[in-house]
Amino acid sequence: MELEEIKVAVLRIEGTNCEDETVKAFRSLGVQAEAVHLKQFYSDMIKESDSRNIWDYSCLVFPGGFSAGDYVRAGAIFSARVKSLLRSDLEDFIREGYPILGICNGFQVLVELGALPGFDEDKPIADKPLMALAINDSNRFECRPTYLRHENRGKCIFTKRYGDEIVMFPVAHAEGKVVFPIGKEEEFFETLRENDQIVFRYVDSEGNYAGYPWNPNGSFKNIAGICNVKGNVFGLMPHPERVIHPWQHPDWMRVERKEGDGLRLFKSVVDYLSKL
Repeated sequence: MELEEIKVAVLRIEGTNCEDETVKAFRSLGVQAEAVHLKQFYSDMIKESDSRNIWDYSCLVFPGGFSAGDYVRAGAIFSARVKSLLRSDLEDFIREGYPILGICNGFQVLVELGALPGFDEDKPIADKPLMALAINDSNRFECRPTYLRHENRGKCIFTKRYGDEIVMFPVAHAEGKVVFPIGKEEEFFETLRENDQIVFRYVDSEGNYAGYPWNPNGSFKNIAGICNVKGNVFGLMPHPERVIHPWQHPDWMRVERKEGDGLRLFKSVVDYLSKL
């Protein structure tokens, strides 16, 4: 796929608020990207020139924010609308290898949707959620830079440009604690690890697994981001789109960088799409 042929849809509804930064991150790499309201995929109230189809795009992104006010649970309403209207198309989209990214609220949406952890390659969207993103242990909104260790061994298409390294992405959420069914936490973790589905884990400034505030929400085993078993659906709580430029890092006057730590995530998916 030629660079100019790549089209990215950043999906939004009422309450999402990080779509513009995400669109700009992709556009900075020379690909087409636009914020698309969910209604543009299905509503007969939308004029023809504004209507869209999932298959118009080669990548879908669920951005951060507070979709539908995070009522019921964070991401629950957005995911219910998507599942009721677009499930079949989304499952085909995933099966055919096209990438889907969920950042912060988008990760919550993918979990509620049943697209993550995504253990079954033949059934990429589960009938019900298999995990949850619960209220932070601090019981409050956490907004801070976080250090992340990249632990994926190559499966996740969104992080091919990262090695065994520590990066900094900021977090901004109240419900980001990764939890698995009670009594099956270790089983789920081992399955994720064996399948190479663990992508990022929270660490301290020395690269060690640590508790609060380094792990800002209390996630099991410090998990910050995971992908599905196929590697083309990826969700993470921290915000890579907020560290695209070097000067977006809090230490930018002390540490020389050519680009922000988050840009390689977007470069990685563009690399992948360029080979399709």
